[in-house]
Amino acid sequence: MTLPHMHRPLDLVLLNTFVCVIDKGGFTAAAKYLHLAQPTVSAHIKRLEEALERPLLRRGHKQATPTAAGEKLLMHARQMLRQNSLAWQDVNDQRLAGTVRLGIPEDYFGYLPEVLAGFEARFPEVELEVHCGLSIDLVQEVESGVLDLAITTRQPRSPGGEVLRREPMLWVGAVGYDTQARSPLPLAVSRRGVCIFRDRAIASLDAADIPWRIAYTSASLSGLSAAVRAGLAVTVLTPSMLGSGMHVLDSGDGLPELAHIDIALHQGPLPSEAAQQLASQLKTHIEQLPTGPEAVKTSQ
Repeated sequence: MTLPHMHRPLDLVLLNTFVCVIDKGGFTAAAKYLHLAQPTVSAHIKRLEEALERPLLRRGHKQATPTAAGEKLLMHARQMLRQNSLAWQDVNDQRLAGTVRLGIPEDYFGYLPEVLAGFEARFPEVELEVHCGLSIDLVQEVESGVLDLAITTRQPRSPGGEVLRREPMLWVGAVGYDTQARSPLPLAVSRRGVCIFRDRAIASLDAADIPWRIAYTSASLSGLSAAVRAGLAVTVLTPSMLGSGMHVLDSGDGLPELAHIDIALHQGPLPSEAAQQLASQLKTHIEQLPTGPEAVKTSQ
C-alpha cells in the first residue's frame, strides 16, 4: 500500500542541503561548504521540491530565499537535523550539555553567526551565551572565570591567547569623502586607552605629520559606522567590518599605511569539553576566512 505523500519520510541529506543553501545564501556557497558539485546541490533541491510537490525557493533572486512552503519546511528541517545530531551523540555516548560563555567584540560578530549556528545545531543541549564587550575587558573576564572563551583583538595591554589570523587595518570614509579638504582630519574612534584601532590611527597620523581631531567617539561598531556613513569622520576598520556606504581610503587620499592587527582566542585554564569543541570550531572558521584583496568588501 502506498502511503499518502504527506507521510513519506523526508531525506535528511536533502534537508541538510536545503538548510545550507538558505544559510549560505546560495547554491554556489552551499556547494563549497558541503564539498559537493553545484549540480548535485541543485539536484538535491529539485528532489526535495518534487517530493513535497511545491517550490521551496524563490527563483530569480540574488540570494536563496524560501517560499512560504520553504519557510515552513525550514523550521522543521532544523529540528529534524538537530534531533539527528542528538541521536548520533547519544548512541555513541558523545552527548554534550552545559553552558559555554563566549566573549567577542561587537566588531567581530560578523565573523561568527555561521559557526555559532553550526555549533548549536551540532550540540543542541549546550546552552551558548555570547557576551559582547571590549577586547581588554573580555581578556580579564576569561582570566577571572566569568567567560569560558573570548575572541579578541590582541593589544599591548592584553597579551596572550592564541593568534588565529592577522588582518589589515584600513582607513574608511563615506563614499566620495574628500580627505584633502578636511584639516585637521576628523576621526571616529573608540575612547582613549581601550582600542588599538584608535592608538594605531593616531600614531600613524602623527608619524606622517597629518593634523587630526577626535570628531566622534563610540564604543560600538554601529556608532562609528553611522558617523562614517554620514560623512562626519573617517575611521579605521578591518575588511570584514566594512558595511554599505563605506569606502576604503589609501595613500591616494593622503593617508598613511596602517599596520596589521592580530585576532586571538583566549581560553580559561580548565575549559569544559563543550568549550573545547566550540574553541576548535571557532579556530577552524576564523583561520579559513578570506584574506588579502578578496576580503575587502568596499560598498559604493
